[in-house]
Amino acid sequence: MNELIGRVFSFEKTVFPDSRELFGKLVSEGQSPKALMISCADSRIVPEQIMQAEPGELFVCRNAGNMVPPFATMNGGVTSTVEYAVMALGVRDIIVCGHSDCGAMKALSAPELPEGMPNVVAWLRHGAAAEHVVSSCSPNLHGDERVRAVSLQNVIAQLAHLRTHPSVAAAIARGEMALHGWFVDISAGMVLGLDGETGEFSPLREDKPLPVALPARRRSVIDNWTAEAAE
Repeated sequence: MNELIGRVFSFEKTVFPDSRELFGKLVSEGQSPKALMISCADSRIVPEQIMQAEPGELFVCRNAGNMVPPFATMNGGVTSTVEYAVMALGVRDIIVCGHSDCGAMKALSAPELPEGMPNVVAWLRHGAAAEHVVSSCSPNLHGDERVRAVSLQNVIAQLAHLRTHPSVAAAIARGEMALHGWFVDISAGMVLGLDGETGEFSPLREDKPLPVALPARRRSVIDNWTAEAAE
C-alpha cells in the first residue's frame, strides 16, 4: 500500500505538471467524454489503458462482472451512471466490456454459487441468462471453455439489459446511440468486439471495420407499423 500511496506524490510532481493545461481546461469547460464504458472491477482491467484515453475522454462504471441490472424504479449506481452519461453528458457510445479469467463469471459458471456472500450471489443473478444460454446450448463445455463462453454471453445479456433503460432506449430510437460489446483476452492482449448482425465476437483490427453490437441508426418502428397496418 505504501508503494501505491507513494505514486500520488509522483502524480503531483511529474504527471500533473505535464498535463496542467489539460486539467485546467477540464475544470473550466467541464467534461465531454466520448463514451461510457461499463467494465469489470477486476484490477487487471483498466479501461483508460485499454482505450488509451486521456482524462476527460472516457466515462467509466466498474462493478463485479460488468453487470447492467435491468431498469427498475429502485435506485442503483449503474442505473444512475447510465442515465447521467446519456442525458447529462450526451454520451453516444456505450461499451459493455467483459474479460477472460473473470472471477464473477467463474462463480456464475460453478455448480453452486458462493456461500457466505449473499450480496454477491444476488448481484450474480443479473448474469443468470448468460449461464442458462451456455448450459442449454453448449452443455458439453467445461472448465475454462465454459467460463469463457459464459463471459461472452454475459456481454450480450448485459447489452440487452442496457436497452431496458429509458434514456438508452430513447437515444437508440432517435439514432443517437450505438452499443458495443467487448471482451478483453488478458493473456493475448487482444480485444474482441461483438458484431450485432452475426452474433460473433471478432478481434478489433485497424484494417477492418469495427464490429458494433448495435449501430447508431434511427428506428422508425411506429411509422413502419402504421404503414403496414394501413395496407
